[in-house]
Amino acid sequence: MRHRLIVPSAAAAFLMLAVPASAADATPGAPSAGDSYYPASGNGGYDVSHYDLRLKYQPATDRLEGTATITATTTQDLSRFNLDFALKVSEVLVNGKPTQFTKSGAQELEITPFAPLPKGKQITVVVRYSDIPSQVKIDGFSAWQRTPDGAVVANEPEAAVWWFPSNDHPRDKATYDISVSVPDGLQTVSNGELKSQTSKLGWTRYNWRATKPQASYLTTLAIGKFDITTDKTADGLPVLNAYSKDLGDNLASAKASVERSAEIIDWESKVFGPYPFNAIGGYVPNVKTGYALETQTRPYYSPSGFANGANTSLVVHELAHQWFGDNVSVKNWRDIWVNEGFATYAQWLWSEKEGEGTAQELADYVYATVPADNDFWKVKPGDPGAQNQFHSAVYQRGAITLQALRNKVGDAAFFKILKGWQTDNKFGNGSVQDFVTFAEKTSGKPLQKFFDTWLFTDSKPSAAVAAKDGIGKPATGKASKSLTGKAAEPKSWKKIQEAQAAHRH
Repeated sequence: MRHRLIVPSAAAAFLMLAVPASAADATPGAPSAGDSYYPASGNGGYDVSHYDLRLKYQPATDRLEGTATITATTTQDLSRFNLDFALKVSEVLVNGKPTQFTKSGAQELEITPFAPLPKGKQITVVVRYSDIPSQVKIDGFSAWQRTPDGAVVANEPEAAVWWFPSNDHPRDKATYDISVSVPDGLQTVSNGELKSQTSKLGWTRYNWRATKPQASYLTTLAIGKFDITTDKTADGLPVLNAYSKDLGDNLASAKASVERSAEIIDWESKVFGPYPFNAIGGYVPNVKTGYALETQTRPYYSPSGFANGANTSLVVHELAHQWFGDNVSVKNWRDIWVNEGFATYAQWLWSEKEGEGTAQELADYVYATVPADNDFWKVKPGDPGAQNQFHSAVYQRGAITLQALRNKVGDAAFFKILKGWQTDNKFGNGSVQDFVTFAEKTSGKPLQKFFDTWLFTDSKPSAAVAAKDGIGKPATGKASKSLTGKAAEPKSWKKIQEAQAAHRH
């Protein structure tokens, strides 16, 4: 679809004379963030500061109507720029002026301003749209899920393109106001705090606000009928959890898990440093997916994650991501280890705290029970490839790496690294190599070769190498059964495995 603005010739001549001198150097913004795993994601030429989304949703037809107001700053002289978006657009305005636009490919919205935009200029972009998200497919897939009473959108690495236009890459974080109107009797769940709720003429509008920088894929929306619990932490943070009313047998175990979120956040704050956001919670909609996701301040959990009973390990994993993934996000998707390895290690630390197996025992167990010829060891957690981004090796071998690092630098330096990484990169992004450099600086030890062995080698480290880094060798120095493949299974192992399966996409 392409909309053209017809301008009388005299006015056009005037506009040409009015173009700033810098316009001569204006060029199109890149249609990609340059991510090697997902080259269609993200764009160049501008930096978004805020999204204001005003939406209306009718579950009976699955029609979503929206007006997105995006505030951003140009990072180059721009003749044209892109937003990532897959739905049908009816109008685009830049700085209040109707603007030419066209759709390119499955998810590129190309926008040509009335006049070129100089570098460093604050701009406001308004996009009006209406479509049926579940029918919009990219490579045969839609992240928008219909439920018996509404809809849910939560997915990684992409979800935004099915419900709002964005610069859809973790490097461009922004704050959000999300206002959603739904038929009376339905509720909405989103990120941050619920600021207000008003009803009029058969519709109820919910207004959510997320005031800390947030990646687009971490932005979520659920519409339906929910049991909602609210509380406040000892520090006064608002807690809101939501459960679809039709979860059936999974409801009790879901509540037994998610209702412990505030407790788990308090514990993780001691391990990783102060909780970075101003709201806490989680939600469990009635969906058939089999994964969970660290949507910021309010993780998404599929009911299947609690099908075998309560699973606090899964909640530990998703809430650890509030630090590793949400506060400090990946620079590129190949850096997924700085998310998943750490969230998995949080589960191991929780197991240690609960007396169900230490992190050392879990590391030894994984090392001992996965044979050297298993494909597990062929995946390099530091750069697994897009097809293996959520492979179990990224999680478990990634966590072994952290236990080995802990052994190598000692507890004091190790936990200083974890907390310092959060402080130095707050609300920003980090790569695997950034973490290596930071760990070396903080510990005062050369660690590049160590990380190359555990994160970038496509084979199982030998027993001698593993023992040198404290893996497969107990702290007492006695011969380890781990090296003979006879390690006892830690009590927490099955729940950790369930949580891993529930998180992976």
